Amino acid sequence: MTGIFSNFMTGLRHRWLRGTFFIALLVVAVAVALFSVIIYNYYHATVRTGLEAKARTATDFFSNYVARSYSEFFNAASRYTETFREADRIELQFLDANGSILISTLTITSGTSPNTPDIAAAIETQQISSWVGRRTATGERIIAASAPMVFADGEVIGVMRYVSSLRLVDRQVFLNVLAAIGIGCVLLLMIFLVNIVFIRSVITPVSEITKVSKRIAEGSYGIQMSNNYHDEIGEMVESINEMSFKIAQTEKIQTEFISSISHELRTPLTAITGWGETLAYNEQLDEESKRGIAIMLKEARRLTKMVEELLEFTRMEDGRFTLNVEQIDIAAELEDAIFAFRELLHQDELEFVYDCEIDEMTMISGDPNRLKQVFLNLFDNAAKYGREGKRIDVSIVQVGEYVCIIIRDYGPGALEDELGHIKMKFYKGSNSKERGSGIGLAVCEEIIKYHGGTLELSNAEGGGFQVTICLPINSGAAALPILPLAQLSSDSTSAVIGQ
Repeated sequence: MTGIFSNFMTGLRHRWLRGTFFIALLVVAVAVALFSVIIYNYYHATVRTGLEAKARTATDFFSNYVARSYSEFFNAASRYTETFREADRIELQFLDANGSILISTLTITSGTSPNTPDIAAAIETQQISSWVGRRTATGERIIAASAPMVFADGEVIGVMRYVSSLRLVDRQVFLNVLAAIGIGCVLLLMIFLVNIVFIRSVITPVSEITKVSKRIAEGSYGIQMSNNYHDEIGEMVESINEMSFKIAQTEKIQTEFISSISHELRTPLTAITGWGETLAYNEQLDEESKRGIAIMLKEARRLTKMVEELLEFTRMEDGRFTLNVEQIDIAAELEDAIFAFRELLHQDELEFVYDCEIDEMTMISGDPNRLKQVFLNLFDNAAKYGREGKRIDVSIVQVGEYVCIIIRDYGPGALEDELGHIKMKFYKGSNSKERGSGIGLAVCEEIIKYHGGTLELSNAEGGGFQVTICLPINSGAAALPILPLAQLSSDSTSAVIGQ
């Protein structure tokens, strides 16, 4: 029951219950409080009215027929007290004009003065007065009604006083209030259960819609949800299905267009590159012409690389991407990629710091060519975007059943709100001044995903940009570890390459 309750008290469920259940709780609490006050006043008013009516009847009789003198009053009071039939539940007292007890149905010493406000008010105002308080001797709650005995000439000869315990009355009030609280709790439970059922009827489809929407946002375009609803939720499901279908259509058209254009561009680019290399060796050209041809070749190669990236990405998009998996030494493959990239670092005057924290050969299942493609692409990005720092750090460590490769530059890094979008295809950060297709990282991530690993981007501590690749050592590896930045630090300077 605790698990169910804690599950419901999250997110929208919490706000819903807070907006309905707790308001209902407040309403029930106020209702119970008002009922308690009303029932308390009702019972006490009933007892007080009864005592006052009894006192009024008795005083009228004494005043009109009996009380002609003080002695006659005393004798009549004694006889009345002796024959009082309700002595088991009501105490009858006769007091003199000074408020001292003359006669009582209880064994109270004569001359004792209760000194309660009702006695003084009855003597002073010559009107029946009541009072609620506690008995001095026992602390018991009582209610008293005092009626003045008035001579024909208007003089108060004494006071007749009825005293009743409120124990039974208070008990009855308590039972009524307890019953009201019980009914209130039952109502609250019903409201809570009804809310849970209603919330579940809303939250469950919303949760499913949210999951599907996330899948669409992550690239699963075209997926459809079953629509079993005939209300606003059904309209939402229908809209999301239509959106997913249209996005899938647009994506397909875009992929086909990119693939077609890329194939069409390969032939002229190959021709341009071939003729440019031929002309570059022509000794009859002057220096200015050779310089122009070199620029032409550089741009042609850059366009060729972009076209290859686009073709690679379209293969991934339409499912034509394959891996030639074999057992490879990942550290050796990384070092080969570093060696192949060393010459470019010389040209850009960048320092390459490599740190291998793996003592022995680490074999993984992977495609060496695809992984080398990833490494070279990331090295190229680090060289382009981090050339201001004049240094690139690369390290490889083993963490549990995973081997992690960290590539860090010392450039300006990326804006924090853009980190989650950099891996999206065709996205280029606002800090980027480099030309490119914007799909290099997207291709790299897809290749790493095909290997069962992850590629994470972050701003490095102290400045610069960091890429962390984690690959499973075997296909049955456990869940990917959450690695602290300190553990994945690439600041070591154990080896310097390309200086």
